[in-house]
Amino acid sequence: MTTPLFDEFDPVSSKLWKQKIQFELDGADYNETMIWNSPEDIKVKPFYHKDESIKKYPVKTTATQFKICQNIFVYDIEKTIERALDTLSRGANSLRFTIEDETILIEDLLTKLPLEGLIIYFNFRFLSLDFIQRIEKTVQSKDVTIYYNLDPIGQLAKDGNWFTTKEATNFDTLSLISKAVPHRPCISVNVGLYQNAGANMVQQLAYGLGQVNEYFNRIPSISTAIVFEVAVGSNYFFEIAKLRAFRILFQVLAKEYNHDFDCHLLVSPSKRNKSVYGYNVNMLRTTTECMSAILGGADAIANLPYDSLYHKDNEFGDRIARNQLLILKDESYFDKVNNPADGSYYIESLTSQLADKALSLFKEMEAKGGFLKLLNEGVIRNKIQLSADKEQALFDSKEDGLIGTNKHASREDRMKEELELYPFVKLKSRKTLIIPIIEKRLADKLDQDRLATE
Repeated sequence: MTTPLFDEFDPVSSKLWKQKIQFELDGADYNETMIWNSPEDIKVKPFYHKDESIKKYPVKTTATQFKICQNIFVYDIEKTIERALDTLSRGANSLRFTIEDETILIEDLLTKLPLEGLIIYFNFRFLSLDFIQRIEKTVQSKDVTIYYNLDPIGQLAKDGNWFTTKEATNFDTLSLISKAVPHRPCISVNVGLYQNAGANMVQQLAYGLGQVNEYFNRIPSISTAIVFEVAVGSNYFFEIAKLRAFRILFQVLAKEYNHDFDCHLLVSPSKRNKSVYGYNVNMLRTTTECMSAILGGADAIANLPYDSLYHKDNEFGDRIARNQLLILKDESYFDKVNNPADGSYYIESLTSQLADKALSLFKEMEAKGGFLKLLNEGVIRNKIQLSADKEQALFDSKEDGLIGTNKHASREDRMKEELELYPFVKLKSRKTLIIPIIEKRLADKLDQDRLATE
């Protein structure tokens, strides 16, 4: 019987590894040289070892089942049908429709789609039981999976006002919808808003959990999964850990309400680190971000086209974004193993630290009256702004670099003639209940300055 190769070597403890590193540093301080502190106040070490006490949470992820989702803004029914059919024929297996108003002839759209086995997400810019009942009547005999991503608190946070509804409050309408379609997931939490506005990962986790808690408290009829619409950035391993931490925290909270459904993660790359200039680098960023999403346990991924900041929806941008996911799935074999992050001491450590810090922040918010109270008082927005300002300062000083943007930028790029969309923050004076949380890219001002000097 042969002896396993590694049995011939003596085990090396974490203490011995650290001593070796200190020797190689030749007098430099280990903590200052080898450990860096993340925006979440997590100290990242140069190595992680099995003999260290790393708290492990059971996280079940199904990378083999992740869906490729296509975002489609619905404005012209015939064009929407054409685009949806083309998208499905080219590899997408789920659709996310964004609908602005109730005048859209949703019946005409749905009857032209191959609904059997299809997954559809609906993002509405309104809150209406009547509209949802129209959808249900159209699909009642079809084997289609529908997620109604209804998030009135997210609407308040992003817009500054609640949805306008016939009922007394948005929660009244949401409760009626939840009772009318008990078989459909109808509540979502737009955590991507906070990421794109500059919140750190602990804040994203805690604020997402705080929103869910508000819904659990106000909508007792919830009996299906909650959808988290999440944005992921370029901090590869941290983003994997963040998605895993979402599941841990949701399960902890849901258990308190005897809610036995898991959360559903619909993930997209962040807009915060994307740029107008050096736009091809956006493809590299979205690729690693989609990799984080898969390994972190996303149920569905809607990739961001490299030119989405400045071009209208177009076939080429959509095809490239979709093909990135197809390559990861079919050629890079990212869909072959469930729970792919298991066994990584580094990711396990990050997951537990993010979850613990977020849970502490959540408890702190609850002690002060809860997420909605703090949102109305402007506390949430101010906290996010503080984090965003720190990140912006690092970007402006080039300590936090974006290749092709504030580092190694090509001065030959000319973008003024390419702009089909206004890629910068839009501010308009209007009456709102609260000051909304504004999404802003790190390169927003830098791109504006370059455009002005072309």
